[in-house]
Amino acid sequence: MQSSSPFPDAIGWVDRAMMQRCLELARRALGRTTPNPLVGSIVARNGEIVGEGFHPAAGQPHAEIFALQAAGENARGATVYVNLEPCNHHGRTPPCTEALIAAGVAKVVVGAIDSNPLVAGTGVDRLRAAGIEVIVGVEEAACRQLNEAFFHRIRYQQPFGILKYAMTLDGKIAASSGHSAWVTGEKARHLVHWERAAADAVIIGGNTARQDNPLLTSHNVHPHNPLRVVMSRSLNLRLEAKLWHTAEVATLVLTETGANATVRGKLEQLGVEVVELSPLTPAAAMAHLYDRGLSRILWECGGVLAAEAIAQSAVHKIMAFVAPKIIGGRDAPSPIGELGLTQMTQALQLERVTVTGIEPDFLIEGYLPLENRANDSIS
Repeated sequence: MQSSSPFPDAIGWVDRAMMQRCLELARRALGRTTPNPLVGSIVARNGEIVGEGFHPAAGQPHAEIFALQAAGENARGATVYVNLEPCNHHGRTPPCTEALIAAGVAKVVVGAIDSNPLVAGTGVDRLRAAGIEVIVGVEEAACRQLNEAFFHRIRYQQPFGILKYAMTLDGKIAASSGHSAWVTGEKARHLVHWERAAADAVIIGGNTARQDNPLLTSHNVHPHNPLRVVMSRSLNLRLEAKLWHTAEVATLVLTETGANATVRGKLEQLGVEVVELSPLTPAAAMAHLYDRGLSRILWECGGVLAAEAIAQSAVHKIMAFVAPKIIGGRDAPSPIGELGLTQMTQALQLERVTVTGIEPDFLIEGYLPLENRANDSIS
């Protein structure tokens, strides 16, 4: 029997709109849920929202719990939307599947299956076994995109690394003199501040710290600021730097064993955490940040360190801001240093590439293929 509705896709449209609202809610906790994912949830009756919530931080109740509490008795017989499969295990909090069943909901719409082995489809199975209708895959691509760092961390047991840089049309990140303020325009820089808000940590090398004296915060576009990380083998760092102001934003310095004890002591007096890694490499830095429970890492380093990070599989996504200007200069630095590749056929081809106009600049994003890395011998 054909539907008499003049809007045959009305239900699908409602589901997609509700899931987009879940994603909006989830983003309110940008940078604050690691190692947990970003999750938002809605309770709806007859297409109207009667309760909503999001997961604010690891150890806190999950999004579904807040949404059910907000809905109260209205949850019985209602539809629950959530961008990630409800958990079905006891962790720091009880299973969300139990709360949904106890609330008497009639239907659950899920954006994406949780790849965590402790969940991995069992949440959906538990709900269906209880007689609840479950739909999976609404706005799935957007749901997976939001939590790409979480999925990567679960699958590969390492944080998700994003290399971000800004360059001119002729591939320079600074003039021959080293001057680099500013390659791109204000809109592009504003987007970078949002990327920092979404990141758990941002990494630079000692040379960038010395030359640029960056702040590396989200510049108040969002309450969250990432952990600021400086990699310096020698600890040859200036002691008057914005990064050492740690009252509101933490800074971590990663260095080699036995590096400059005098500078280390002064940094620690300023509230800077100093950790020795032997050897100090991008791979070792990522392993340390993984052990700290971090998921999304933004690399804002210079070309030499960027090349090492790519070669050691510490970078998985590229965000290249390209300004329509030319600076020239044979000695002007480029965003990525020596990779040991001598033929164009060896070039690393990005996948899932998108190009976005951010007037007057452009943002090119893409993913490095996991099976096609540069030589790991770069040091």
